[in-house]
Amino acid sequence: MPEDRIKLEPSWKEKVGDYLQRDEMHALSGFLRARKAAGARIYPPGPQIFAAFDATPFDKVEVVILGQDPYHGPGQAHGLCFSVLPGVPVPPSLDNIFKEIQRDLGVPRPDHGYLMPWAQRGVLLLNAVLTVEDGRAGAHQGKGWEGFTDHVVDTLNREREGLVFMLWGSYAQAKGKVIDTRRHRVLKTTHPSPLSAHRGFLGSGHFSAANEYLSRRGAKPIDWSLPPRAELAVD
Repeated sequence: MPEDRIKLEPSWKEKVGDYLQRDEMHALSGFLRARKAAGARIYPPGPQIFAAFDATPFDKVEVVILGQDPYHGPGQAHGLCFSVLPGVPVPPSLDNIFKEIQRDLGVPRPDHGYLMPWAQRGVLLLNAVLTVEDGRAGAHQGKGWEGFTDHVVDTLNREREGLVFMLWGSYAQAKGKVIDTRRHRVLKTTHPSPLSAHRGFLGSGHFSAANEYLSRRGAKPIDWSLPPRAELAVD
């Protein structure tokens, strides 16, 4: 995956671009080309694979939410974890996220699942694996993305201070083991999936806890509200 052939946001390219020259990333690039040549439908579309980095430059990150892999249904994934484009039905995990924000902060639930405004306010919505195939959850796990996103998390851990990491579920918590809790706030609970949300996520208070931590450090708290669908500008 040659660095000069992908459009990685400049601040991220400076921090993690070298990783893209590694053998495992070249192997990943070959795998993706081979799957596409074989007729696989890969999500999100190529220009949106690195959308999380485009939306939230390195020095603008305040909160990190770690997902696992993109949605694997047509038209859902667009490069931000948990997010879907306007007009796409809100997936169950995201609906539980909205329920908890409403319970925790009194923020009304939106009429869409497009989280780009959060990303533009400093919430890095990062999946561990950045691509998937139609109807095949986890199809690109173990192909190289995890090493790259581990490097992203580690770079944030080492080179930034005072971030909030929201680690929902065992997968995200394992990925976040490198985070120095003396330098950052780490919030852990169950995944917002309907299978586990009632075992900790709902009632966790993570969104108010994140804002309280940022405020104590003199940072601006995150506005977790979303504009109505009719007011959205979608690139």
